[in-house]
Parts: sequence; C-alpha cells; structure tokens
Amino acid sequence: MEIYCVGGAIRDELLGLPVKDRDWVVVGATPETLVAEGYKPVGKDFPVFLHPRTHEEYALARTERKTAPGYAGFVFHTDPSVTLEEDLARRDLTINAIARGADGVLVDPFHGRRDLADGIFRHVSPAFAEDPVRILRLARFAARFAEFHVASETLDLMRGMVAAGEVDALVPERVWQEIARGLMEARPSRMIQVLRDCGALARLLPEVDRMFGVPQPATHHPEVDCGAHLLLVLDEAAATGQPLAVRFACLLHDLGKGLTRPDLLPHHYGHEAISERLAKEVCERLKCPADCRDLALMTAREHGIVHQAMVLRAITVVKLIERCDGLRRPERFAALLDACACDHRGRAGLASRPYPQRDRLLAALAAVRGVDAGAIARGLADKSRIPTEVHAARVAAVRKLGLDDETNVDRLSPEARQ
Repeated sequence: MEIYCVGGAIRDELLGLPVKDRDWVVVGATPETLVAEGYKPVGKDFPVFLHPRTHEEYALARTERKTAPGYAGFVFHTDPSVTLEEDLARRDLTINAIARGADGVLVDPFHGRRDLADGIFRHVSPAFAEDPVRILRLARFAARFAEFHVASETLDLMRGMVAAGEVDALVPERVWQEIARGLMEARPSRMIQVLRDCGALARLLPEVDRMFGVPQPATHHPEVDCGAHLLLVLDEAAATGQPLAVRFACLLHDLGKGLTRPDLLPHHYGHEAISERLAKEVCERLKCPADCRDLALMTAREHGIVHQAMVLRAITVVKLIERCDGLRRPERFAALLDACACDHRGRAGLASRPYPQRDRLLAALAAVRGVDAGAIARGLADKSRIPTEVHAARVAAVRKLGLDDETNVDRLSPEARQ
C-alpha cells in the first residue's frame, strides 16, 4: 500500500500559498485494508475514508467511466491494480494532477509544474469534456489565480462541451455552489470572463451575458459597456472584502440594462424595476439562499435612489428605510449601502471616489431608530393615529440631519441614477 498527497495541496505548496486541506490517494489497497487500519469509510459513490487521527480524506485510487449526461453520470472503479498515474489521469487540470509520495518525490506525469510556472489552465485529457462541472471549477480557479490563462485547446474543448449541451445538464444547486465560491475569490470578474469566453455564461446566466456590448452614458460610466461595468463592480466588492450576499447583489444589480430598447440607448431609464424582476428569476432558478436573494432584489430595486441620497428629502429617506425594513434589519440595510458603494466605485478610473451617501443614510437610519414609537403610542388617545405620528416623528428626526423638505427638493436625475 502506497499513500500520496495529491491535488490542490501540492499545487498551492508549489505556488507558495497556504494549504487549507490535504487530500490523499491510496494505491494498492482495498476498503477492507483501510478499515483494518482504523480508517472510517464515508464515501457513497466511491470509497473515501477518514484518517483515524487527522480525519483527513483518503481515497482509493480509481478510474471512472462516463455513462450518462451531466456531472453525475459516472461509474467509478477501484481496485488495488489501479495505478497512481491512472488516478491522476482522471483529474481536471494538469496543475491539479501532481502527487507527492512519502519520500517527498513529486509525481507529475502531465507536466503540471510547467503549467504552474507558465500560468496556464490546461486539461489533463479529453475526459475533461465528460464533466461539465469542470467548466465551473476552471472559471472559479481563474477568479483565484487571476494571472493564469486558459490554454487554447482547453477553451476549445469547453466550447464544444457547451455546444453539446453538457452545461444544460447541471443541477441548480451545483451551479450556485460553484458561482458562490467563485464570487468569494480575489478576482470574481475572471470567473465571469471565462464563462463568457466558452459560451457557458449565456447558458447559465443569460441575464448577465446579454449586458455585454450594451452601452451606457460615458458621462457617468467611462467604461461605457454595461458588462465591463459589472466586472469592475464585482472586483470592487472583492477588493473591499464584502460578504457573499453583497457580491451576489453586485452581480445582479443592473440586469435590466440588458433589456433596454435599442432606440433608448445609451440611456436606461427605469432599469431598476426590470433588474429586480430578472434578479428574482435568477434567484429562483439557482435556488440561492434567502439572504442572498433578498439583498439582491433590494439592491436591484433601490440602488438608483440610494445613489441620490445627498439630494433626497427627509420624507423620501424615511420611506426608503421603511420600505427596506431597515428598522428591523439594520445590518441588511447597511449591506445594501455597501453594494451601492461598490456599484458607485466600479467605474473605469473612479474606484477611489468617495461615497458619502452611505454615511448619510446610516446616520438617517440611526435617527429613525432613535424615535421612541412606544412613547408616541402611549401619548395618543386616538390609537389609529399611531402610524401617522410615528412616521412624522421619524421624518422630523431625519430632517434634523439637514435634509429639509423646504429647501432640498428631490432631484432624481435619471442620468445620474444609471
């Protein structure tokens, strides 16, 4: 029995990156052998075992055979005769098909070290085309290793997979899982670019794909292209360390611009309502978590008015806070403002621009939350007036911040809201 450390741990070690998890392959053993050694079996589709002390995963060397469309259509074969090279040959990319034995010697039959040095994502074998999840994984790796590029032959293979309908067989839960992980990498824009380059974006997120090539006013968007703006917004969210819900909201915030009538371009009047509808459709299709869904819909609907916070009347600000349930969910309202700040700064050459709207609306939220609704209710004989009086008190509290109805009339410029 021989044991090898394989995959991402070796890749990250060679790149000088910290290693989070280690995976192991066992050659020349049977399930009974590992159980006798104290390993705990946990694999359902193929034999995987947990080490009795470290609890790291040890998998028997295996081969696989495609039997049906999609990522689940495989039959796995494990046997003591399966070699390490046969096991490595079933892996996705050369940079993930490197192993190290107990003696410290690297086993690299597919030249993964060379591709690491050259910054190339290259498939190990034509078997890459049998598993559409590998397209999503490669795109996610591109978001992590932003300086790497996809080998031309691998990109061709991915395009062929899309054309063959393999991507259409992916289940929503797996698509969400990989997209969510990619959004949390250092350069999520690279994930979107790779998916678009191979045609998978048009199949998985057509609402995002059709934003590319759509113009918007250069006065407010020097990058002009709506898709280019989206990529900048995503990377701004990553650069500022935003959580997943904010990054996902950034991904979906402008979807309505992809449906603007050609005769209206480059303007996108009223795109927020369309963006909210499309974002809802995406969330339902991907079955994403409720917190991500709720913030995405709110950001799509409200980002235009949030950008106008410096010129809004007090009553409009209070209505915004109430509409967004900011009193009960102040942390989500703050996340909305974070997403809007990323949108504001995600413009060519304007990433360093201040966004005072965030502080202004947070101050307004604090003022609104400071209103003692209970005291107002107790002081009213006519209880039917409670909502009106509470609302009026909230407006008065916000007005004290300098938002004066008499002098600061709403100026919701459609141009600036884009």
